[in-house]
Amino acid sequence: MRNLVLFGPPGAGKGTQSEFLVNHYNLVHLSTGDVFRYNIKSGTELGHLAQSYMDQGKLVPDEVTISMLKAEVEKHSEAEGFIFDGFPRTTAQAEALDAFLMSRGHSIESMLSLEVEESELKKRLLARSVTSGRADDADEAVIQNRINVYHAETAPVADFYKALGKFKSIDGLGSVEEITTRLVQAIG
Repeated sequence: MRNLVLFGPPGAGKGTQSEFLVNHYNLVHLSTGDVFRYNIKSGTELGHLAQSYMDQGKLVPDEVTISMLKAEVEKHSEAEGFIFDGFPRTTAQAEALDAFLMSRGHSIESMLSLEVEESELKKRLLARSVTSGRADDADEAVIQNRINVYHAETAPVADFYKALGKFKSIDGLGSVEEITTRLVQAIG
């Protein structure tokens, strides 16, 4: 089973690249952002809770995110593998994901980290707010807070995968096709 973590700050291109990787490697795409947005749109209790954190540019608490992710993995017991997009966001989540996958006889193959400069991230997110209608991409203060939270709380997760020899840095600048080529080369 091939399990990949697609990593990077908001606006790095994780969702865009996930679409190709899912089709190319026959994987299931698990985006915590998509799961949160579905729950928000559906008006679930979890959706209301997630929205309150997301509106402030904060991370949804680990225990909520982990429980939700486990349920999503279990829905796809026939899967050949997963792309985890937007998860794990903390070292505790990385440890919980590893423990959960190991309990099923699997592990993360590699963390693919899309590296993009902050100024480019802001441009991409503001442009995405126009095309997707996502309110969290339209407010520059919320964008800056999301980037700050990424650097303070999420970026350290890379050290967890570096220690395991599973971290791969990918230049996230260039055309979608150029970035995709770099990802495929890194996966091998």
